[in-house]
Amino acid sequence: MTKELRSVLLVGGTGFLGLHLIEQFYRNCPNIKIYVFDVRTRPEKISKYFSFPVNDVKFIQGDITSESDISRAIEESECDVIVHSASPMHGLPQEIYEKVNVTGTKKLVETAKSMGVKALVYTSSAGVIFNGQDIHNADESWPFPEQHMDGYNETKAIAETYVLESNEPGKFLTIALRPAGIFGPGDRQLVPGLRAVAKSGQSKFQVGDNNNLFDWTYAGNVADAHVLAAQKLLDPESSHAVSGQPFFITNDSPTYFWTLARTVWKADGHIDKYNIVLNRPVAIVAGYLSVFASKLLKKEPGLTPFRVKVVCAYRYHDITKAKTLLGYKPKVDLETGIRYTLDWMNESE
Repeated sequence: MTKELRSVLLVGGTGFLGLHLIEQFYRNCPNIKIYVFDVRTRPEKISKYFSFPVNDVKFIQGDITSESDISRAIEESECDVIVHSASPMHGLPQEIYEKVNVTGTKKLVETAKSMGVKALVYTSSAGVIFNGQDIHNADESWPFPEQHMDGYNETKAIAETYVLESNEPGKFLTIALRPAGIFGPGDRQLVPGLRAVAKSGQSKFQVGDNNNLFDWTYAGNVADAHVLAAQKLLDPESSHAVSGQPFFITNDSPTYFWTLARTVWKADGHIDKYNIVLNRPVAIVAGYLSVFASKLLKKEPGLTPFRVKVVCAYRYHDITKAKTLLGYKPKVDLETGIRYTLDWMNESE
């Protein structure tokens, strides 16, 4: 039996994934009151990206590291559940990740528990188990690595651990979702970046042999998983099975890494007659040279050893647990998701 949700507080609700969370809660929970808490409130983004009335969503401006701001948002929303997807993007300084992902998450959890919120859904990352080594069909029993490759996933792992350890049956229920390779309408990084690569004439360069399987996930499917997680947490019949647990969320269709890029380029009418392949060792050396040259020129490097390791690694996951316990099933396949993304980009240009 599906749990009827009364009110949800979306923390980070004006970000890329946040927009899809608003849409999925709006479409799947017809009687729910949706409150968006973010450092910047941008209702015009919703009216631009989606067709439903902005007036049906209430916006609360505030800082996730401020207990008073969080308390005000919880008091105003009277929420049954908090969905926490606020996080800085990749490539920022470590102190920003520490502030938002660790300090902010702890502050949110502590305040929510003290104010009697029933449940919290945390958006973690599939990258919490990644350290540059291949990941083949990993399930939730895989441990965190001793050392992460980047500050984003390191702090995501710390925050996830804190969220799940804060689970108290009968008092405060928590769950962590680990999406992999998110893309979709509203994305200002992945697909726009791929288009920029094609326009610059660099799409013929391929890093790695493209034999590595990778999980891409449509943002709408990730948001749908969050709705299911909230419903399962608040349903007495299922909460004991899912609370305090992490779940990988993917499109359940691992594909070769460069498939998404070439699908985007093909949809734009761009097909290379040949590819120049840089194998992993050569690409890593080129990455170090790129970083060195960029420091001298005071520019951002186009290629880094970190990016090479990400592009060349096998990274796909087993989502049996999410399908079994959450009832999750990706509704939008990869090809359709790419088409939706390109349509959105063309309309917003």
